[in-house]
Amino acid sequence: MTMNSLARKHEPRRVIPKEERAATSAMIASLAAEGYDTVSAPFGHALAEAARKDDRIVGLTADLGKYTDLHIFAQAMPERFYQMGMAEQVLVSAAAGMAREGFLPFATTYAVFAARRAYDFIAMAIAEENLPVKIVCALPGLTTGYGPSHQATEDLAIFRGLPNMTIIDPCDACDIAGMVPQLVAHPGPVYSRLLRGKVPSVLTRHKPDYKFQLGKAQLIREGADVLVVSTGFMTMRALDAAVALERDGIGVAVLHCPTIKPLDTATILAEAGKSGRLVVTAENHTKVGGLGEAVAGTLLSNGVTPSFRMIGLPDDFLEAGALPTLHDMYGLSVAKVAEQIRGWL
Repeated sequence: MTMNSLARKHEPRRVIPKEERAATSAMIASLAAEGYDTVSAPFGHALAEAARKDDRIVGLTADLGKYTDLHIFAQAMPERFYQMGMAEQVLVSAAAGMAREGFLPFATTYAVFAARRAYDFIAMAIAEENLPVKIVCALPGLTTGYGPSHQATEDLAIFRGLPNMTIIDPCDACDIAGMVPQLVAHPGPVYSRLLRGKVPSVLTRHKPDYKFQLGKAQLIREGADVLVVSTGFMTMRALDAAVALERDGIGVAVLHCPTIKPLDTATILAEAGKSGRLVVTAENHTKVGGLGEAVAGTLLSNGVTPSFRMIGLPDDFLEAGALPTLHDMYGLSVAKVAEQIRGWL
């Protein structure tokens, strides 16, 4: 409970007007993606398809198969699915043991439980040994309204400091479906954020030939005034904000970076080095230790010094509530992204 919410606990209760309830009453765990088609459980279906081609693949979860879309894999491959119960340390330790025996384990849970509860086991049993365990985690950053216990706002910062760990923050269904076979081919450990359920299909709307490439950033949209370097679903928000700002005569380029580590520094430097553009990073993560600081360090250490701003979550424990309300409150909504960029120009 935050200090603000604690203070409100003692405020007189009021009846919420009907017109406010749609925006604030439900604690949803899906993203507002108006105008985009959605794909149901892209991770589960992609993993099941990959497993049909590679009998080394196994799936494990910590009592969250339905909530990480691993239930799709479990239905397709019941003999290769392992339900470990609510024991994340056991989950990752078992995955490490399976990897040592030649399997390719995909372990799923919520991002907070992997980053906070199982970190030492991931570090010692998986990362130090450089084992090919793929840790795929739902509810990254501010994708749930259930408060600090479930909001993994610092997971990228935690895993960025872990040697041997590749880190992915996919934007949409295309990224998720595309990353699975590349994770299978990747020889080391991976931590990936995950959007689950009905996941929007965004990137091919703006760039029809887009395909996920592990370790690569891709320019999705051109623009002469601003370069937004974004990751995760904030690429969707950046693209929508760019369309809105175009009506004001502001050209916004969007560089999507689904791989946080290793960062595609060459592409970032090439785009940020084009003179005259404001450079903005956008991420569904605290501004401490995430994409923004990684990009800033890359630019400064290479002598590239454009005007620079960051869009991200505050260094704080966040409120509980409905996602549309929270995203607007913390600056992640399309309107707030556009408003911030407009104010910096």
